[in-house]
Amino acid sequence: MCKAVVESGDEKMAEGINNGIIYLMIFPYLLMFVIGFLVYKKIKKSRKNI
Repeated sequence: MCKAVVESGDEKMAEGINNGIIYLMIFPYLLMFVIGFLVYKKIKKSRKNI
């Protein structure tokens, strides 16, 4: 369906689909960053207490 919309020549619709794809791709990376940061803080805190 996405390919058909893009091939139809409607540039505004194609741009919206591309923006949606990028929007959906950001969340997994953001989630990995937040989890990594929290793990880093926990490790740093545990090493400080030693």
